[in-house]
Amino acid sequence: MGIAERKEKQKQDIKKMILDASMQLFIEQGFEHVTMRKIADLIEYSPTTVYLYFKDKNEIFFQLHELGFQKLVEMNKNLAEIQNPLLRLYKMGENYINFGMNNPEFYDVMFIQRAPMEVLAQMEVCDWSVGDTAIDALKNLLVECMDKGLIQKAPIEAVAMAIWGMVHGLVSLAIRERLNKMVPKEHIIPVMHSSLNWLLGTIDSSFKRE
Repeated sequence: MGIAERKEKQKQDIKKMILDASMQLFIEQGFEHVTMRKIADLIEYSPTTVYLYFKDKNEIFFQLHELGFQKLVEMNKNLAEIQNPLLRLYKMGENYINFGMNNPEFYDVMFIQRAPMEVLAQMEVCDWSVGDTAIDALKNLLVECMDKGLIQKAPIEAVAMAIWGMVHGLVSLAIRERLNKMVPKEHIIPVMHSSLNWLLGTIDSSFKRE
């Protein structure tokens, strides 16, 4: 390995240390209590070093939020093996819930904390490509289901938002310990299936009544 390669590896290693330390502090202390100095102390570098890689903690959590989406995309690779698009839709919902339940801190950064969106708002070109890719995958799957007559036709944007809102609500309530008295954790996926059945069976008629 040459000098340039070693330097690049060192840079990537330090960046990973910063991200790992930030997530550890977030889990232990909460987002509000994480500071650049605390991150530097944990990795035993100076705050100046941390600022060489990230301008503030919002940018750090934006990177963590993107890592979370990469993990979610990885989980959804198994969807390509499912031929029936409706079954694929249900599996996508299962993957989403399993991801959130198994990675609550990443889920919090991705979908609950304001920091990543504040970074986006400050960008010259506001491009939430990871989020757009996720919602587009859902919308494309719904189009396929509707075209094959597997679910009733309705406005794609509205159906996608209704489904995302439903699964997001289940995960958000569960990881904040708000759902356990009503739905045990092991029953969340069956509840999601039942909710999806009801939603897809009623959404078309609701639009016809407007």
